[in-house]
Amino acid sequence: MTAVRQVRQVGQRSGGTATEGIRERASAFSLRRWAPRPPARLDPAGGNPDRARLLASTAAGDWPAMRAQLSAVTDDWERSWLIAAATDVAGFEQWMPGVVEAEGDSGLALLVAGARGVSWAWEARTGARASHVSREQFRIFHERLETAEDLLYRAAELEPGWASPWYFLQMCGRGLQIGPDLARLRFEASVRRVPGHLGAHQQHLQQVCAKWSGSHEEMHAFARESMESGPEGGPLGVLVAVAHLEHWLHLDQGADSAYILQDHVSRELHEAADRSIRHPGFAGRIEAVECYNVFAMAFALAGEKRAAAAAFAATRGLVTRSPWQYINGDDPRVPYRALRSGAGRH
Repeated sequence: MTAVRQVRQVGQRSGGTATEGIRERASAFSLRRWAPRPPARLDPAGGNPDRARLLASTAAGDWPAMRAQLSAVTDDWERSWLIAAATDVAGFEQWMPGVVEAEGDSGLALLVAGARGVSWAWEARTGARASHVSREQFRIFHERLETAEDLLYRAAELEPGWASPWYFLQMCGRGLQIGPDLARLRFEASVRRVPGHLGAHQQHLQQVCAKWSGSHEEMHAFARESMESGPEGGPLGVLVAVAHLEHWLHLDQGADSAYILQDHVSRELHEAADRSIRHPGFAGRIEAVECYNVFAMAFALAGEKRAAAAAFAATRGLVTRSPWQYINGDDPRVPYRALRSGAGRH
């Protein structure tokens, strides 16, 4: 599946059967019409200054600065969100064991080390299909995950009220193929502590999708149930969009377009957007840029140009690696630019 082929699909319809009321809300959500488009910029911090500061400290190997910043965070989902970004910084697995040795009774040190261990393990495996991953890669993958799991369990014991260790244990468990029952328990451990934890819901969505241990039906049901159980103006509506993108990705060429262009997909995307990114209560959320990117891609592929253009405008040109890696893992800006151009301006 190439970006070019997908771009050709955009514009096959101007908006499906969405009602005029939906169109008006999408238009109102847009930034100024015909405003100059900002250049597409891949920003690991998603435009968030706190995330940028943590990434800089991580890259510099400045654990005292990382510890001070993370210790000041009281919101558990924000802690998870910040650490998840830092785990993509290569190299700090080299010096983090020394921190753990010196601060072995620190739940925060164990959490950060374990989280990086999970990311480091997936780097060894790569994003290739299992048939293209070597036996040696799998050996390293599992070895690193087992080490990370031990660190995260120790963090969970020291900080029993935190959801963060359980969030990263969800990622770890999927790699270790712990099975659906144990995976569900780890998800429940996360949301029991923080019911609206977006990361925990995203990880469980991956767990129940067809490419892992679930099915399309289970995935869509989980996404919808999560959205409806959460407050309007929260981020859980993005799960509906992610589920449709996962379903689209799973299908062969031709069938993927036929699926994503269905009227019911369009209706569900608009409903999810109304409950999340287009709701007044959503403004200012830390995960907003990632959510705007997801809806921009989903609406663009669904042929919903007005809604796609509005979501693209809301990103302010900030490109997040997910979900654009579904089309181009090397440079997410390429499909972002192409689909943004195809959506036009409204």
